[in-house]
Amino acid sequence: MAGVTVGERTRLSLIMMRRGLRRAGGRVNNLPLLPWRLIPRKSDRLLLAPQDLRTADPTRASEIYAGRFAFAGKVVICDGRSPFELIPPSEEWAAELCSFGWLRHLRAADSAITRANARALVDEWISLQGSWHPLAWRPDVLSRRVISWISQAPLILQDVDAAFYRRFMRSLTRQVRFMRLNAAEAREGAPHLQVTVALAYATLCMATQERHIRSITKRLADELDAQILPDGGHVSRNPGIIIELLLDLLPLRQAFTSRNLPPPPELLNAIDRMMPMLRFFRHDDGNFALFNGMGPTAPDLIATILAYDDVRGEPISNAAHSGYQRLRLDNMLVLMDTGAPPPTAVSQEAHAGCLAFELCVSGQRLVVNCGVPAINKESWRQVARATPAHSTVTFNNASSCRFREEGAFRELIGVPIIDGPSRVSLARNEHEDSIILRASHDGYARFGIIHQRAIMLTPGGRKLEGEDVFMPTHGDMLPLGALDAFAVRFHLHPSVKASRRQDGHGAMLVLPNKDVWSFDAHEDKVELEESVYLGGSEGPRRTVQLVIYGHARQVPRVHWTFSHTPRQAAPKKSGEAARRKAKDEPELPL
Repeated sequence: MAGVTVGERTRLSLIMMRRGLRRAGGRVNNLPLLPWRLIPRKSDRLLLAPQDLRTADPTRASEIYAGRFAFAGKVVICDGRSPFELIPPSEEWAAELCSFGWLRHLRAADSAITRANARALVDEWISLQGSWHPLAWRPDVLSRRVISWISQAPLILQDVDAAFYRRFMRSLTRQVRFMRLNAAEAREGAPHLQVTVALAYATLCMATQERHIRSITKRLADELDAQILPDGGHVSRNPGIIIELLLDLLPLRQAFTSRNLPPPPELLNAIDRMMPMLRFFRHDDGNFALFNGMGPTAPDLIATILAYDDVRGEPISNAAHSGYQRLRLDNMLVLMDTGAPPPTAVSQEAHAGCLAFELCVSGQRLVVNCGVPAINKESWRQVARATPAHSTVTFNNASSCRFREEGAFRELIGVPIIDGPSRVSLARNEHEDSIILRASHDGYARFGIIHQRAIMLTPGGRKLEGEDVFMPTHGDMLPLGALDAFAVRFHLHPSVKASRRQDGHGAMLVLPNKDVWSFDAHEDKVELEESVYLGGSEGPRRTVQLVIYGHARQVPRVHWTFSHTPRQAAPKKSGEAARRKAKDEPELPL
C-alpha cells in the first residue's frame, strides 16, 4: 500500500477484515450441508402489504409482457425465453431485474394479463434463481426484492391457487431467513440500513416473523440513530440517499400503525429530521444540488414524499452536521459543501468537492457541479468524484481527497476515500442586506496550501461576490519548490449560453428566461472550456465551464463576481414612426 500512511493502512485493514469475515460467514451459511437452516418450518402468510410510493408507469407493463426489459440504459428482448436465464448486458441491469421494483408498473396497469405476467415472472425467478445466485442473493438486491414482493403482494397473489401461494411464501420466507443470517454482510451505510428496513417489512407483514418484532425494532432504531445525523442528513453526505430512505420509511411507519404497534421514536424522529433536508437541497426549479453522489432528481418522487410533510416549514440554512450551507437572499440561492469527507467505511460514493457551490437565480440554475448519471455510473463514477468535476478550486490537477482505487480488495470495499480535508472551518454572518460566508479546508496541505473561499450575496439578489485565497499551511509564504498551479472552476448548467468577453477577463451568460448575467474575474483571465453535465435524466450533456488559471505564489488571491445585467429598454420610436405604427402603416427600410 505505497503512499498510504500507517493510520490509513490500519483503518483500511479493519474495514477489509470486517467485510472478509462477513463474506466468509455468508459462504458458510450457503454450504450444501446447511440447507436446513433456510427451510421454512411451516407455511407462512402475509398480513398486510405496505404501499409502494415509487412512481409507476402503466405503459411499461405492455413492454414487459412483450418480453422487452429496459433497465439501466440497456434493453433486452427475451424472444420467448425467461429474462432470468439470459446473460445480462450489465450488472446494473441484472440488479434492477432481480430487485423486482418493476412490478409496480404491472400493478399500475391493473389487468388480469399483468397479474398473470407478474406471477409467471416471479415463478420463473423461483425456479431459476430461487435456490442461489451470486447477484440475486446479494444483500442490496435481496433486500429490495423482499420489499418489492411484500409491497406488490396484492398484484402477485390475487386469485392465485393454494399451490402457488405456498410456493411464493416458501420462497419469501427462505429469502428473509437468509437475509437475517447474512445481514452483517451488507456494506456499511445505506446498504446495511436497507437490509434492516427490509427485515422490518418482513417482520411486520409476515405472520411467522412476529417473534422478531422486538429485536428488529431495536436494530432499526440503532441503525437510524447511527446513520441519520441530527440535522437530517445521511452519514454518507449523499442527498439522494435521503430520498430513497424516505420512500421506504414512510410506508414502514404506516405498517407499524396498521399492526397496532407504536412506531419506534427513532423512526419518527428520523423522518421528522429528514423531511426538512429535502427542502434544504432543492433548488428553486425543484432539482437537488449535485453533491456527493447525487444524480438526476425525480420530481414526482419528491412531490410524493413532500405530500407526507405536515410541517412544510422553511429549510434550515446551516446543516452543520451534514456539512452544507444554504444561502438565500431574494431571488438568489447558493448551496455550498462545507464538510469533511464522511467516514471511510461509508465513503464509497463520496466526492472530493469541498467548498464547491451551486448557484440558482430566479428559478434558473446557473452554476452547478457535474453530478453522477442515472445509468452507466461505473464508467463515470471516478471522474465525477474528482475535484475538477466540481465548482471549486483544484491544485495541480489533483483532488482534495485521495481515493483507494488500486488493490485486490476493490470488490470487497469499493473505492473509499482514504484521505481528505481534516479541518474545515466556517464563519457565517447574516445582515439585513447581505449574507457572508467564509470557509477553508486543508485538503491541499500536501502542497503546503490552505484553500479559503469567501462568498457574499448582496441586496436585491443581483450579485454574488467571491474570493478564493491560497494561504500557506505554515509561516507566511508558500514552501519553495512546491507545486502551486491552481484552477478555479465554475461549471455552468447546460441551459446557460456563455460567451467570453473580448478583454478575456469575464463572460456573458444568458439564461433560458433571457436574463443576462456577467461573470467578472477582474484582474485575472478567464477561459471558457468544455465540460459535461451528468445530473440530467436524459443522460450526459455537453456544457461549458469558466476556469481561472494561475500560480498561488504569483496570485495568492482570486476575486470574482457573478452579477445580473439589467435588460435595456427598447429605444423609443420617433414621432413619425409611432404615427405610422398607429395607422398600421408599414415602415420603410432606411
